Amino acid sequence: MRLVQALIPHGKRDGVLAVLEREGIDYALFEETGRGDFEAMVQFPVPTNGLEPVLKKLRIAGIREDSYTIVLPVELVISRQFEALRGKYAGLRVSREELSARAYDLAPDNETFFPMLFLSTLIAATGLLQNSAATIIGAMVVAPLMGPAIAASVGAVLEDVELGSRGIHLQITGLIGAIALGFLVGVVVQQTVLVEPDLSIREVPQIMERVRPGILSLVLALGSGAAGAISIMRGSGSTLVGVAIAVALVPPAATAGIALSYGEPLLAFGGAVLVVVNLLAINLSALILFWLAGYRPERRLDAERARAAVRMRTTKLVVAIAVLTVLLGAVTVTTHEVQSLEKSMIADLEATFDAGEYGRMAYLDSDIEYLPIDHFLGKPVRARVVLGYHVDTQPPPGLAHELAERLESKYGREFRLEVVYVSGERSWVPREGPGSPEQSTQSQLTWREFEPAIATA
Repeated sequence: MRLVQALIPHGKRDGVLAVLEREGIDYALFEETGRGDFEAMVQFPVPTNGLEPVLKKLRIAGIREDSYTIVLPVELVISRQFEALRGKYAGLRVSREELSARAYDLAPDNETFFPMLFLSTLIAATGLLQNSAATIIGAMVVAPLMGPAIAASVGAVLEDVELGSRGIHLQITGLIGAIALGFLVGVVVQQTVLVEPDLSIREVPQIMERVRPGILSLVLALGSGAAGAISIMRGSGSTLVGVAIAVALVPPAATAGIALSYGEPLLAFGGAVLVVVNLLAINLSALILFWLAGYRPERRLDAERARAAVRMRTTKLVVAIAVLTVLLGAVTVTTHEVQSLEKSMIADLEATFDAGEYGRMAYLDSDIEYLPIDHFLGKPVRARVVLGYHVDTQPPPGLAHELAERLESKYGREFRLEVVYVSGERSWVPREGPGSPEQSTQSQLTWREFEPAIATA
């Protein structure tokens, strides 16, 4: 619900009041005692969805842009006549004027936008390097990226060139700045004791999650943009929606910068692709929803230009997303293949040593370094395999080469294995209960010491 206060120019009182009477709107009329440019002020409540059509009729009656019209939110109106008015103007969509005002508010000045974005990126980069999901999400609360995305879409549908251009400018420069700041943070931490020496970002899960863009990333971005548009159209709270949009943009931008600083251009490319895809998808879903909701410029000529501009921008966004979707699909399929290969490889190693093919040796653990881009480029699978052997025995020579050859023959890919041997003692635990066998088929390795024995293939 909204409360409208409008100043009536001289000679327009009867026409304005006639509009309110025909619409069945209760109003209060006050004599204007200011500088004398207006003869009265009218005040009346109106349902949210009725604000735009009522203001349009009042403009025809004489309350134009050179008058003063103030719209205030209202918590409660107690009136039987207002309940009938609510039924006449069903819905919750805010007016075109209110949508434009909100979009301008959400696209802040540079002095506010860039410091908040850089602080958010700094916190997010810190969370990425610390592998802290809570820190990353917390950084998104202060990220001001929802506003520019909404402003660009609102500017397009309302033919507001200034608003649309500002929204696009803030998004592009802000994300480029976020990548640059991520790079700077990565360079600084490598020269200090803020992170562990020789940190490999390929071993940080929060970073690796954002260098493998897939189809689900596109779904997330489309949903975030749609949620942002709906929250603005309905006049509901948008803080949590802004967090969702920021999560889709700031962490991958910071990841791209950090990857560049660590000399990982392929990882940086993955993070940059994720940023671009999310940015395009958020703008596309918001643009389409605003247009489908019926937002148009008031003048017919402006509406025609806006229709052409929206059609052109939508086409460009769809084409760009379609091209990138091919890449996302390839990454998604390749990621599935890589994950399947890793699981199958581990299962093969476990089965090999459980079958006793190498005596009293046991498979303990493995660490596989193999990205979808490695699979796509045909690079070898790099893996570190930890094997345990009994203290009374010695591991067979050339085992790393033998295991690599077995895996290569099965999977048709080159393997680079690093085998770490750990000496230990195996204790057998009897099963309890009647009729149980004398010894259990499961064992527990009692650690003795780590041997500096590493074999590679």
